[in-house]
Amino acid sequence: MIPRNIYLFGDSVARGIILSDEGNYMPIRESFASLIAEKFGITVVNKARFGCTITKGLGILHRFMAGEKAPETNLNEEKKVAILEFGGNDCDFLWNEVAAKPEADHIPLTPLDTFYSVYGEMIDTLRAKGFKTAIMSLPPLVAERYLAWITRNGLDREAILSWLGGVEKIFTWHEGYDKVVRRVAAEKGCALLDIRKDFLAQGDYREYMCNDGIHPNRAGHRLMETSLERYTALA
Repeated sequence: MIPRNIYLFGDSVARGIILSDEGNYMPIRESFASLIAEKFGITVVNKARFGCTITKGLGILHRFMAGEKAPETNLNEEKKVAILEFGGNDCDFLWNEVAAKPEADHIPLTPLDTFYSVYGEMIDTLRAKGFKTAIMSLPPLVAERYLAWITRNGLDREAILSWLGGVEKIFTWHEGYDKVVRRVAAEKGCALLDIRKDFLAQGDYREYMCNDGIHPNRAGHRLMETSLERYTALA
């Protein structure tokens, strides 16, 4: 049985933001969260935010717990399911700085060790309030599209590539955050909603991604809905 309420914390992927054909970010009605809510007649309390990192997500979670109609601990567990989806912004760099000084060291918005520890803290916080918690893997990034997107306004592509050591490094770096998500899920005993596996199982997963290389498109959200339907831990 699907729970009547799901609480969703994450970034623009969870929020249902895509890149339009005109090159603008926009919310879509048919996001995976909206599709699943409509199909099963449930409420998805969507606390995901565009540009959100795991540390910002922790702040949103604390404010939610403090007074934004968070459920009480004596409610039936069936009503208390939280899904977490982070990583796409955490692994990002300040690309203008990278382009300006490709010979320098640069750190991501959220270093991997911080990403790991804060993810665990979010899970512990939710469990202390009686939530059943699941976490989502990262949809696979399309490296060439992403590099084209971040350099579209004139950033030095060759400088960024020299710092990266090759365009494929974008994919493997992003994948490193997915590996941390899997580690956290295993160590915390959380159910893993493995959307990445479902994307990679397609004939060409790029067909399910926007032109920026990092946001699932409408077809991608329908694929994510299918993943969520198979998420037996929500039963």
